[in-house]
Amino acid sequence: MDAGAILDEVRRTSLLSRRELARRAGTSAATLAAYESGRVVPSVAVLARIIKAAGMTPRLTLSRPGWDDDERGEELEALLDLADAFEWSDRGPLRFPILADVVAPR
Repeated sequence: MDAGAILDEVRRTSLLSRRELARRAGTSAATLAAYESGRVVPSVAVLARIIKAAGMTPRLTLSRPGWDDDERGEELEALLDLADAFEWSDRGPLRFPILADVVAPR
């Protein structure tokens, strides 16, 4: 999401007019409109100031490009459902050969 979309969402969620939000943030309605439309990109400090003026707290979330947290959660649920489909037995710990014996037998 870009800064313009964030500001548009913040303003609409706060139920403030563009003029009122701009006044509270110490800027003009025209400048706020330019930010929202993407014609001008605000600095991080200005973005945070406008978000705070709307009565919200700015937060930063990092994620990998193309990863959707909801999709990852659904993927994990599907994987756990698949694991539940297998029969489990309690035969104690699994025993594996020592890797050195497999690669270079004694």
